Amino acid sequence: MQLFLSMAAFALAASISPGPVNIVAFGCGVSHGFWPSLRHVSGATIGFTLLFLLTGLGLAGLLAGQPQASRFIQYAGVGFLLYLAWQLARASGELGAQQRQPSFLYGALMQWLNPKAWLASLAGMGAFVSHGEAQLVWQFAAIYFVVCYLSIACWAWAGARLQGLLRHPPRMRLFNRLLALLLAGSALYLLLE
Repeated sequence: MQLFLSMAAFALAASISPGPVNIVAFGCGVSHGFWPSLRHVSGATIGFTLLFLLTGLGLAGLLAGQPQASRFIQYAGVGFLLYLAWQLARASGELGAQQRQPSFLYGALMQWLNPKAWLASLAGMGAFVSHGEAQLVWQFAAIYFVVCYLSIACWAWAGARLQGLLRHPPRMRLFNRLLALLLAGSALYLLLE
């Protein structure tokens, strides 16, 4: 039981901390409300859990032998996050208008291109399942799935709670630019790690 509680604590710390997927979930909540944002939350959670599971089952070892593939994933992820930041920065400020609807596929893709997700997967599996025991990998992935879903959903819920405050386009434009700055900053920070 102690091991599972430690896994849950690790998953919570990695999942609830600010990062690109959480920033986008927050923005989805502000722009579209909580319930539509659950598409993004679900996609991001399933995408991450699949990445996490495959990392535990040997993907990390495969990529370790291909440093250029790892580097490509890192640069593609940073490029994708910078693209998202650019889209946010130039958004009109109209809630729900001309903005990408929250999407399951988009949420899942974000995780595979998110350097923070790769780091969390590698660190989590390295810390708790260093010998690659398949049953423990599956158990950790199940714990992470629940914690990740609830963590990202909290960000979407928090964003939805701010909808009333940000209903005016000038405020929303300012908010979008702040989110864009945070997203770009997190992308660049992940590039330096």
